[in-house]
Amino acid sequence: MSAVATKICLLGDFGVGKTSLVARFVRNTFSDKYLTTVGVKVDSREVETPAGARKLVVWDIAGKSALDTVSQAYIRGAGGLLLVADGTREATLRAALYLQVQARTTLGEVPVVLLVNKLDRVDEWEIKPATLAELRKTLPVYETSARSGDNVEAAFADLAARLPA
Repeated sequence: MSAVATKICLLGDFGVGKTSLVARFVRNTFSDKYLTTVGVKVDSREVETPAGARKLVVWDIAGKSALDTVSQAYIRGAGGLLLVADGTREATLRAALYLQVQARTTLGEVPVVLLVNKLDRVDEWEIKPATLAELRKTLPVYETSARSGDNVEAAFADLAARLPA
């Protein structure tokens, strides 16, 4: 039997590392070259969950701090969301949380996991540990690094495990 395919979307402001996180998750690679995503880039990878194999069809949507009509069309049908913020830019966390609110109007309630990226630069972080502790009361939060791979696999696996059967 083949794995159940589920569309998941990455949402976050520009430059937070969405494309790098997908490359780390799907191909276990990282590049220092900044590539702006135009529109959407789709990748996939199969993962094992407690409920069985699941194919994550990952939609890497161009970075924005708000969803426009095109972005809303891209997220339609998503079974889960990965919100991405850059730990070195606190404003990107506010943008990610705002994108979640906007996405809810299109998707309703779907599983959501927050990735605070650039853990390899934690000494430069503007996002405070107390802020993350507060967020963890309502949302799964992972401190990730696309560069080193820290917690990337765990964050995607957590979302996959939260997806309805």
